[in-house]
Amino acid sequence: MIFLSFDIEEFDNPLPYTKTLSFEQQMSVSKIGTVRILDLLLQKGVKATFFCTANFAINAIDLIHRMVNEGHEVASHGYYHAAFEIKDLRESKEVLEQLTGTTVKGFRMPNMMPIDAAPIIEAGYQYNSSLNPTFLPGKYNNLNKPRRIFYEQSLCQIPASVSSVFRIPLFWLSLHNFPLSLYKQMCIGAIKRDGYLNVYFHPWEFADLSAPEVKLPSYIVRNSGNKLAERLGDVIDCFKQKKYRFGTLKECSGYFHEI
Repeated sequence: MIFLSFDIEEFDNPLPYTKTLSFEQQMSVSKIGTVRILDLLLQKGVKATFFCTANFAINAIDLIHRMVNEGHEVASHGYYHAAFEIKDLRESKEVLEQLTGTTVKGFRMPNMMPIDAAPIIEAGYQYNSSLNPTFLPGKYNNLNKPRRIFYEQSLCQIPASVSSVFRIPLFWLSLHNFPLSLYKQMCIGAIKRDGYLNVYFHPWEFADLSAPEVKLPSYIVRNSGNKLAERLGDVIDCFKQKKYRFGTLKECSGYFHEI
């Protein structure tokens, strides 16, 4: 099974590089990317999970409604992307449930940062997808963590997928920078080993990042915008040709018991 997810957030990633983006500009970039993602998923006929910050959702209610109306799952990405407090677990869940009219079952920390299971359970979530079981200098050191779905107390933990050898992350940066044939090969290897694939992206990656006020490293800008949409579309087509089924992450708990 294929689980595509998108971290729908304010475009604050350039802020370490430039302080010139206003909140309105941050939202505009992320909205453009979100529309492009939704259009692609609609065209391909697949469902995905959207981890939304409450702050984004409040300022883009039409897009949140479109996610729900087109059959996607809306989950929590905290209240704000740039800051996190434990109370955000419950407060973001309440905001998203009010806006969507659905039960929010999943959570992902901003920037995939570590978080204990207990407060997530206490806030009423069924699963957490905040673990990237790989090593990235200055970012993650999770080589000792499980690479596959596991339970911690009553919480279903759904790690991001990594390659079957060396635990190379199969996340957004890999789709930007790896040859497409290699990326697809590594994804298929992970599916064969783990029984599923869980990969994630961000809306701003699908927007035009060439504007002078958006100063990001070349490894982020490479193959962004329409090029990234085309690459992801190619990957989706590859998986569909192999008859892999697409699903939302709230299905993972039940699926985990079947594999």
